[in-house]
Amino acid sequence: MGHILILYDSATGNIRQMAEHVASGAKSQNHDIRLKSIQQADKDDIIWCDGIAVGSPTNMGIVSWKMKKFWDELGDELWGKIDGKIGCAFSSSGGWGGGAEITCQSILTILINYGFLVFGVTDYVDKKMTLHYGSVVAGKPQSESERKSGNRLGKRLADWVSLLEK
Repeated sequence: MGHILILYDSATGNIRQMAEHVASGAKSQNHDIRLKSIQQADKDDIIWCDGIAVGSPTNMGIVSWKMKKFWDELGDELWGKIDGKIGCAFSSSGGWGGGAEITCQSILTILINYGFLVFGVTDYVDKKMTLHYGSVVAGKPQSESERKSGNRLGKRLADWVSLLEK
């Protein structure tokens, strides 16, 4: 049984809702799942997990300052100790074209710097709705395809964690 952490920062509740959809998808496998905000999480959660989905609101086209601060403050304590874990990203912006995919790339870059193996998803969950860089929405995840996007990301994370356990 693997360990999956869904870590998020949410100012308006939109990312929290996305995190719940990602967690729902991750439950497709028999893994322990923790759903935590960056205010609740600490280095022990990062060490505990085999796979992580990180969600941040889009803030000026990148991660929120709180998310950046969270990872910056863990630097020395985790550096070189968590190589080879699997990670992915999700984000919500104020509108379509608001930078959510760039925010996902920012998250993936942070994870890569810690030694995480990162992935995107080439599947389409609906017409014109894919997760190449992670699950993205504008505002809160309202449509069925937006909810499916989060679920698919979580399921794929669980699949990768299962594969890496072997």
